[in-house]
Amino acid sequence: MARVRRTLAAAAIVALSAALVGCSAVSHTPVVPAPTVAPRAEPGVMNPVDQYALDRLATMSLGQKVMSMLMVHVPGIQPSVSIPAIYDGVGGFILMGDNIPDSLAQLRGETSALSDESGLPVLVATDQEGGIVRRVPTDTAPSAYELRSQVPRASFDAFAQRGALLQSVGVSVNFGIVADIASDRSSFIFERSFGSSGADAAARVSEAVAGESQVLSTLKHFPGHGAAPGDSHSSIPSTSISLSDWSTTHALPFEAGIEAGAPIVMFGHLAFTAVDPQPATFSPRWHEILRDDLGFDGMVITDDMGMLERSGIPEYSNQVANAVRAIEAGNTMLLYVGAVDVPGIVSAVDQAIDDGELDESTIDEAALKILTLRRTLSGETGRFVHCSADCVAISR
Repeated sequence: MARVRRTLAAAAIVALSAALVGCSAVSHTPVVPAPTVAPRAEPGVMNPVDQYALDRLATMSLGQKVMSMLMVHVPGIQPSVSIPAIYDGVGGFILMGDNIPDSLAQLRGETSALSDESGLPVLVATDQEGGIVRRVPTDTAPSAYELRSQVPRASFDAFAQRGALLQSVGVSVNFGIVADIASDRSSFIFERSFGSSGADAAARVSEAVAGESQVLSTLKHFPGHGAAPGDSHSSIPSTSISLSDWSTTHALPFEAGIEAGAPIVMFGHLAFTAVDPQPATFSPRWHEILRDDLGFDGMVITDDMGMLERSGIPEYSNQVANAVRAIEAGNTMLLYVGAVDVPGIVSAVDQAIDDGELDESTIDEAALKILTLRRTLSGETGRFVHCSADCVAISR
């Protein structure tokens, strides 16, 4: 039955795509939109970015869809030169400190080389919070910790400067807005947080998102590190805080950032046991809260999945099983800073669909959302034309 469902789902996508797209491309004058805003379509006409994404999705295999849901790290300067063949088709790359060359011009060349298609650039991300967490060292704008003591508007200015810097070097996604609130100075997140209360942090998170409009802002680490003592880089921090208490405190900065237009939310590997005993990354309930209670309909990405393996908890030691669980919970994209078994993940997802544990529509929804973001970043609005080898030869 799972194979039948898959076949029917694929047929439905192809049929809808065929109804929307003719056999030839339509010429459009390129219009470069803001990163988070798709070009506006006439009433009754499908948005050209949405149509491109839908048409492209109809041509993709299951493996290609799953690949597009992965963001990986390739070590070293000029990562494009040493990208493993198994990463061909991933949806994004994260730049860590080891990827940053001596000059901004070199960095711009490095990020440009990561995308094979100008019409569908990969997502290029980094952690540029400022202060103690910054990959591009020329960033002198105040960090969240420094902005705590300044008026909220200062956060707009700091992240406008930070966003402009990242845009200039070809980084399209910033994992840089820490929406966790932290009042305990011993917390590892304290020096990265905008405030000790929900209201203080929310005001600054909202301004930071608005200022950083040049790139795709990310709110992290949902549902909030400040409520759960411990460091998720090496453990699964947990808290027994109730959902009602969370809703009036730790939820506020995330709500403010979503209202300000943040297109991405990063899930933390945190367990809020009164809501769900498993880490939020694996929790359908927390994804439901984010979607239904907070009204977020953008892209959801995990924190580095390798952190789960390093937690020392046997249940989370299997990378492939973790990937399937994260997808089942509702994550759009999975982040890997270390080595990742891409074939194993693709195979496991395929098996989960065959076994009826996962519906391929979940994969389609995630892949479509990522395609839409990537196409929007390109600034192009033409139709997607799926060419055969002969067609490609003629077009050249």
